Amino acid sequence: MNLPNKLTTFRVVLIPFFIFFLMTELIPYSKWIALAIFCIASLTDFFDGYLARKWNMVTNFGKFMDPLADKLLVCSAIIAFTAMDRMPAWIVIIIVAREFIISGFRLIAAEKGVVIAASYWGKFKTASQMFMIILFIINIDALYIPGQVLMYIALALTVISLIDYIIKNKDVMKDEPGEA
Repeated sequence: MNLPNKLTTFRVVLIPFFIFFLMTELIPYSKWIALAIFCIASLTDFFDGYLARKWNMVTNFGKFMDPLADKLLVCSAIIAFTAMDRMPAWIVIIIVAREFIISGFRLIAAEKGVVIAASYWGKFKTASQMFMIILFIINIDALYIPGQVLMYIALALTVISLIDYIIKNKDVMKDEPGEA
């Protein structure tokens, strides 16, 4: 397993620890530990892709696991925020639904030999979600309004990126002649 794939795997391994420290109140400074874990996991997201492209180490494992690891990290955080009354459930449902739809699109595309690359809208969406999550982890009054603004920006980018993916890849959903 190459270094970029190890970083992706490490990100997935960090998720349960992140959620544990995010949601526990029994351990002193647990939210700061959760913040550190989340930031480390987010940095691995940047470095695994960067190194895979720079060192020409792009693999099928990485193509599959990198976006999945991102979805697991972000969805775990925002679902936890709903349980902690920091995020409305309807926003979480839209974000999670978008991830399922895009994953479905990618599976169908892969079946047809088509690779659906991340778009700039998708990258902006991910960045806004990560910054929003950081503000929600910190959870101090001075960051409440910026966190809410980022939440709605992330929501808008989630919807925009979904529409962008659907429009750009609508042919993936067309049945081939002879298919039911």
